[in-house]
Amino acid sequence: MKHNFKTSGTCSQLISFELDGDKVKNVVFLGGCNGNLKAISKLVDGQSVDYIEGKLKGNTCGPRPTSCADQLAIAVRQAYEEEQRAKA
Repeated sequence: MKHNFKTSGTCSQLISFELDGDKVKNVVFLGGCNGNLKAISKLVDGQSVDYIEGKLKGNTCGPRPTSCADQLAIAVRQAYEEEQRAKA
């Protein structure tokens, strides 16, 4: 299922991605550091929500308390939990 997540506290404004069970695919960031975010998107493609959250949650960017990577970890966990609730 496709998801869109409005980011907070980052240069990127939106993260789009698909969830297939607990696997994340086709991550696209709107705004932010284009090259770095393309690389992150490639590195997480096909990875599980747990893996992404474990690697990226809590990463910061400069003085900010979050980062685009942290926002991705938050987004995929939130989307996964919403899908799980909808199935119940």
